[in-house]
Amino acid sequence: MNHTFETGKKDFLLDGEPFRVISGAIHYFRVPREYWRDRLAKLKACGFNTVETYIAWNMHEPEEGVFDFEGMLDVEAYLSLAQELGLYAIVRPGPYICSEWDFGGLPWWLLRYDNIRLRCCDKTYLACVKRFFDELIPRLAKHQITRGGNIILVQDENEYGSYGDDSEYLRVLADMLRQNGIDVPLFTSDGAEYQMMTGGTLPEILKTANFGSRPAGNFEFLRKYQPEGPLMCAEYWNGWFDHWGEKHHTRDAKDAADTLGEILSAGASVSAYMFHGGTNFGWMNGANYYEKYEPTVSSYDDDAPLNENGALTEKYRLFRDVVSRFAPVPEVELPEQAAPFRYGKLVFTKGARLLDNLENLSAPAELVSPVNMEKLGQGYGYILYSSQVRGPREEQALHIDDLHDRAYIYADGKYAGMKYINDAPGENEIKLAVPAEGMRLDILVENMGRTNYGRKLADRKGITHGAGFGNNFVYNWKAYTLPLDNTDKIEWTDCTDFDGTATFLYGELVIDDEPRDTFVKTDGFGKGVIIVNGRVLSRYWKVGPQRSAYLPAPFLKKGVNTVVIFETEGFEKAEALLDSEPDLGV
Repeated sequence: MNHTFETGKKDFLLDGEPFRVISGAIHYFRVPREYWRDRLAKLKACGFNTVETYIAWNMHEPEEGVFDFEGMLDVEAYLSLAQELGLYAIVRPGPYICSEWDFGGLPWWLLRYDNIRLRCCDKTYLACVKRFFDELIPRLAKHQITRGGNIILVQDENEYGSYGDDSEYLRVLADMLRQNGIDVPLFTSDGAEYQMMTGGTLPEILKTANFGSRPAGNFEFLRKYQPEGPLMCAEYWNGWFDHWGEKHHTRDAKDAADTLGEILSAGASVSAYMFHGGTNFGWMNGANYYEKYEPTVSSYDDDAPLNENGALTEKYRLFRDVVSRFAPVPEVELPEQAAPFRYGKLVFTKGARLLDNLENLSAPAELVSPVNMEKLGQGYGYILYSSQVRGPREEQALHIDDLHDRAYIYADGKYAGMKYINDAPGENEIKLAVPAEGMRLDILVENMGRTNYGRKLADRKGITHGAGFGNNFVYNWKAYTLPLDNTDKIEWTDCTDFDGTATFLYGELVIDDEPRDTFVKTDGFGKGVIIVNGRVLSRYWKVGPQRSAYLPAPFLKKGVNTVVIFETEGFEKAEALLDSEPDLGV
């Protein structure tokens, strides 16, 4: 049955009657498809009437012109399931989403274009957006409430006032949405600040505000820009995310619930960001880059009402109590979900040096000078640059110009030092002498996640300018792209020691019964990634705060499961723990 959804002078109007949106953010691409029903049912059981989700362009168009809407990316199935459970939907298709997601959801291959300008009326950029929207938006349009579906609101871009002021760009995107069939109300969302509201809004589109506290003041500010129309906090930040190397963020549950009550007491609509955060599986964490580069952890637990593995928290219970004062809370039968399981110690029985397996993992590109990984058709992972340096050379400092993000240097196969994008001038200085017969120089660079917010968004990875000694450049390199999406050709040995160079470890988890959720803990390891059954699961880093990687049961199978660790900084023992409890740090 078709319905209408409109914006009135004070309220949203569903079939002409006032309607308050009580929404929670659950991103389908951060949650295994097998768990969608569980998470959405818990949203409904908390009294919420709407689910909100971003659309991650980089997941749906992983290669230019190649689209994927299968499995965890079947957004139409997600919307249909939400409707089956009695939930309306808010969709935020970007093309930029921020969301602590790699490159703010923009696809890495945009950075192949040297002169592209992002998030504005740049012709190259808009042509790419149009191709994606022409593929995506008709899929969404048929799920609108006006066509018997459940989508009630669609966002135009995302927090654009935090980035630029190209109003025509916002209008072009709105036109693309309308031309592809979107007829429900559009909205923009920005922080309640002058430059954000000035740069990120249009007179003809509903404005909403994003904030985590002081609802009265933020809504008063919003009213300066929008005297009429429904009030809405499109992102109520009830928790927060973590960067590597900082304390784990939490917010007092009662304080978060009290603020939710203030929003609803103001007669406003709301979307809780996040209601269930999920996980930045694989390489998908983003980063902030203000004074320094700050990569986000793999967990997106976000101290949300549903934790990373979908369990109810005290914040959930308090949110339900608050919502019950403003709307009926239905009785919902929740799907059964087995508790996480402690599989115990996992011993790695085989090992392999990266430098011994380069040709097995990658076909090298011949380069005059190092280039960024995107130029070589690589989106994620590591890249290794190798050169035979002519000698003799007296001892000089190695320079890597415009490094993104972390580099491990090997001289004739031995570890020589590490450089990081955040190094101060002179910090981590590596001096090397080259003998008369020359020296093999290998530089392994990790892409630790592209910037997802702010003016440093165009974050190309690898070595983007050059490398050499003193005031000289070294030329003639081989580049090995290492997305680690296929480790089948690694030549394993029985040695599981760390010799100072990047190392793979191999282990097997045998499961006799139906798989259960678990958490991989890598205490004693330095820095690297975990690969389970060929899927890059998570990053880890001893600096914390995250000290466990969520491994959902759907990523496992009965029988033999392979677990591969790629370690770059060393470990104490070749063993990990598969535990029933997470450890997100303190």
